[in-house]
Amino acid sequence: MHRRAEARQRQPLRPPVSSRDNSAWLRPLARLPGSEGAVPGLIGQTRCYAVTYGADRQRAGQDGGCRRGTEEAGAAPAPARLAPPGSVLTLVPVSPQGLGRLLQLRSGIHGSAPAAVQVNVRDALNQALDEELERDERVFLLGEEVAQYDGAYKISRGLWKKYGDKRIIDTPISEMGFTGIAVGAAMAGLRPICEFMTFNFSMQAIDQVINSASKTLYMSAGMVPVPVVFRGPNGASAGVGAQHSQCFAAWYGHCPGLKVVSPWSSEDAKGLLKASVRDDNPVVMLENELMYGVPFEMSEAAQSKDFLVPIGKAKIERQGTHVTLVSHSRSVGHCLEAAAVLVKEGVECEVINLRTIRPMDVESIEASVVKTNHLITVEGGWPQFGVGAEICARIMEGPAFNYLDAPAVRLTGADVPMPYAKILEENCLPQVKDIIFAVKKILNI
Repeated sequence: MHRRAEARQRQPLRPPVSSRDNSAWLRPLARLPGSEGAVPGLIGQTRCYAVTYGADRQRAGQDGGCRRGTEEAGAAPAPARLAPPGSVLTLVPVSPQGLGRLLQLRSGIHGSAPAAVQVNVRDALNQALDEELERDERVFLLGEEVAQYDGAYKISRGLWKKYGDKRIIDTPISEMGFTGIAVGAAMAGLRPICEFMTFNFSMQAIDQVINSASKTLYMSAGMVPVPVVFRGPNGASAGVGAQHSQCFAAWYGHCPGLKVVSPWSSEDAKGLLKASVRDDNPVVMLENELMYGVPFEMSEAAQSKDFLVPIGKAKIERQGTHVTLVSHSRSVGHCLEAAAVLVKEGVECEVINLRTIRPMDVESIEASVVKTNHLITVEGGWPQFGVGAEICARIMEGPAFNYLDAPAVRLTGADVPMPYAKILEENCLPQVKDIIFAVKKILNI
């Protein structure tokens, strides 16, 4: 939007001193986005605005036109523009109060509706860190460049200035060292959050994550909990090469003693991180670098400091009846895009966002398969011994197997180290077109 247009919209709308033209003060509305030309009214003065909203407004996120009714005495009325079928016509009286109501309608703000806002995943994670640091003085963050530099991905922006060196700690480039510090601090009663610049580097600290963190509670007969969170970007990014692109969901999901979460949306990120910090078990939080800057609508409930996403519970992002698509992290968005295309062809896909890899919410997947009779798993990890393979095995071993009308299908990353070239990288990961093809194949259409 041009700066001048922004300035005009910010100007207060006040009636003019002169009473000759009592509609002049409403003229700025003609410059509002989506406003249309004048439509003849019933009398010679501007009396009301007709605001039309399409029946699919909430789905498409767009409103209809805003029309001013004026007519000179004796003038021939111009042809009226008809609202599309299914539209709702709202007549707003011309008054300051009516104008306020009009602006409320145009912006989609209603008194009874929740005050949702757009928040990207980066800011959602930052909010979660800030709220948990403020809530519990035992919580602290450590990792490479998390303090003065605000984090490699700016997740910890502003936290060092607010909480200081003792709670936002820059570390040397030694994953084994600072991960061991985090695990030891957790054993001593603190609640550390250990950030890896990428989970590929967690391999440098695998002994601390597995042998020290995940096994201690069991080996101590439940006497020594290890409430530590290991978090950072996981999986493919964009042209960063094989050593920075691996998905570790199956690796860590294989290990008893760990909880493993994988957020997709801003609400997922905030709620899962807060729940992970409060959990008494070591939690691995697998984020995705490409999702950090993606905005999502965050509900009024999710904006609360008490908002948590329960670990171990999946979310049905889209209801459907023909096929179940199960995914996690960035691939959830691909599934929703594919479902939006397929619905135009009469295919209703149910999309399940796992949110948690371990413990997996098998019950939600089974309930969906019983309804749709078809199952497709989508992930960015390698095909052998992956998350999708585990889901298919659990369905085969459970009661939902008898409801399948076709074999379950897995869509995974290619069974090769991630190439550097962009086109090769894209071909190594499931894309929307691949999901559409798999759905049509499993449904035999």
